[in-house]
Amino acid sequence: MSETLSLNKLEKLIELETQLRGEYQEQLDAKDAVIDELQNDKTALEAKMAGLEETIFTQLGTIKDMSSKSSDAQALEQRNRELHNRSENMKEEVAATKSRLKALQKDLAAERAELAELKKYDPQRMRKNLDASKKKLAEKTTAADKLQKSLSEVRSENSQLELKIKELEAQLEHTNSAQSDQTPDEQEAA
Repeated sequence: MSETLSLNKLEKLIELETQLRGEYQEQLDAKDAVIDELQNDKTALEAKMAGLEETIFTQLGTIKDMSSKSSDAQALEQRNRELHNRSENMKEEVAATKSRLKALQKDLAAERAELAELKKYDPQRMRKNLDASKKKLAEKTTAADKLQKSLSEVRSENSQLELKIKELEAQLEHTNSAQSDQTPDEQEAA
């Protein structure tokens, strides 16, 4: 009995499966079609991805080549700029050196003219003139000393004379005051 029961159950299950298949077969077929289509799309996408990856690798290689060429070009441009700057600096240095050279040449010409002017003077004659000037200076110095001494003497005499004048004026004043103290009769007698 248990076998029949199991067999019945199995038959019912098969019937149920058949019934369900009948009901859902269209949907299952549609889903299978979608699955097949998606698998076909997946294959196409994978092929497309492989093609795109190949394109990317090709472009990457091209970019690397171009970037190396670009970096070489940039390095060359940088070097050209540096060389241009150096040449500009050198031009400025040359111009400054030229102007300095001109100034030095002017200074040299002035020094040469001054040397020529100095050579015009005779050193021996100048020494003789110097010696003569020294002698004249010594003579004038001694004369000035003598004049200074005589001036001192005159000043002392002058001060002595001024003292005498003051004494005499004092005596005169004393005499005049003494005479004014006398009476007119005494003045006549005197």
